[in-house]
Amino acid sequence: MLALVPVSLHAPVAHAEISITLNSATFAPLPIAIAEFSGDPEVAAGITEVITNNLQRIGYFAPLDPATFVEKSTNFDAVPDFASWQSINAQGLVTGRAVREAGGRIRVEFRLWDVTSGQQLAGQQFYTDPVNWRRIGHIISDAVLTRVTGLKGMFDTKIVFVDETGTKENRRKRLAVMDQDGASLRYLTRGEELVVSPRFSPISQEIAFMSQRQNESTRVQLLNIETGQREVVGSFPDMTSSPQFTPDGQQVMLSLQQGGNANIYAINLRSRATTRVTATNAIDTSPSVSPDGSRVVFESDRGGGTQLYVMNADGSDQQRISFGEGRYSQPVWSPRGDYIAFTRSRAGQFAIGIMKPDGSGERILTEGYHNESPTWAPNGQFIMFYSDPGGEGGGRLYMVDITGRVRAQIPTPSFASDPAWSPLLSDLR
Repeated sequence: MLALVPVSLHAPVAHAEISITLNSATFAPLPIAIAEFSGDPEVAAGITEVITNNLQRIGYFAPLDPATFVEKSTNFDAVPDFASWQSINAQGLVTGRAVREAGGRIRVEFRLWDVTSGQQLAGQQFYTDPVNWRRIGHIISDAVLTRVTGLKGMFDTKIVFVDETGTKENRRKRLAVMDQDGASLRYLTRGEELVVSPRFSPISQEIAFMSQRQNESTRVQLLNIETGQREVVGSFPDMTSSPQFTPDGQQVMLSLQQGGNANIYAINLRSRATTRVTATNAIDTSPSVSPDGSRVVFESDRGGGTQLYVMNADGSDQQRISFGEGRYSQPVWSPRGDYIAFTRSRAGQFAIGIMKPDGSGERILTEGYHNESPTWAPNGQFIMFYSDPGGEGGGRLYMVDITGRVRAQIPTPSFASDPAWSPLLSDLR
C-alpha cells in the first residue's frame, strides 16, 4: 500500500448543503465546476483531470466546461467569487493546489464549496510521495461523492479481471489489475495457464482465482497483487468453480464436483480444513456471503433450471428466492447487504439485475446478447460486468448503477472478462 498522510483543513463546514436525491424521478446530474488546481503544473493538471473524469463517468455529476469559467484562476487561500460561478449555473465548486515540499513530497489540498450558500462543505490536505498523485485524485473524488450523495467512496479502488488476446480459438488469458478508471494497468500472470474467476479479499491485497494448466488439476490460488506472492489453497481433480472470500477474509467458499454433482464447500485459509456446506444431488455453485457473514446466496439446478437460493452460513434453512422467467445465476451480495446482483438468461438474452435478499423487488438494469459476471463497487451503488456482443471479438467491461440510469464502458487494452471490484484501498491491510 502507498502511504498517505491526510490532514483535515480547519474551515467552517456549512449546515446547508448541495445534494443529489438519487432515487428521485426528477433526478438530474449536479452541475459542478472543477477549477484547475494550482501549484506544480504536471501534478496539478493530472489531479484535476482525474477528478473531472471520475465525476463525469458515474453520471451523478455534470462537470462544467472550463472554457465557460468566468473566474479563470482561483486563489486557494481566498474565498471564491461565487457570483462568477453562479453565472455559469454551477452548484458545486472544487478548488485545490498541489505543491512540492522540501524533501520531495507533495502537499495536495482541496476544498468543496456550495456555490449557492457560499459555504465550504469539505476540505482536506495530503502529504505524500509524488507517485501517489493519481490516487490522491481518486480520494478527492470519493470525498466529493460522499459529501454530496451520502454514498461511500468507489474511486480509490482496483479492478482485477481476465485480459483476453488472440482469436477465440487461440485465446490467451492473463490476470490483470488496474485502477477503477482503467489507468495503472499491470499484468499478474503471463498467460501460461487458464485463469478464471478472480475475487478480491475484503481485508487485504490478495485475490483468489482458479487456474489450470493442460492435463493438470484445477487449482485455487491466492495472489498478493502488491508482492506477486502466490499460494495454492487446494488442487482438485474434478470441476471446481467460483471461489469467494467470506467477509472476515479467513475462508474461501467454492463449488466442488464430487461423485457427479457439485456442492458448496468452505476452506479455512489457515488450517486448510474443508467443510461441506450443501449436500444435494443437484449442482450447487456460485456462493456469495452476506456482509455480516450470516447468510449465503448461491445458484442451484435442484428445481430443474438454474435458480437462486439463500441459506444460513452453516447450510441450514435453504430457500429459493428467484421465480422469474429464465435461468438465474452468478449471484453476488451487495456490500451494503440490501441487494443481490445476478445474471438472468432468457430467450437468448443475458440481463444483469438486482433483487432484495428475500427475492422481492427484482429489477433488470441492463440486457444484451451476453452480459455476465456482476461485481459490486464498495458503496453498493454500482455494478461492473462484462458484455460480449458475439462474433469474432470478445467482451468489454461496463458498469451500471442500481437505478439503471447510468451505463459506462471501462477502458481496457484488449478484450476483458470476469471483473472483480476491490474494497476501498484505505480499508485494506
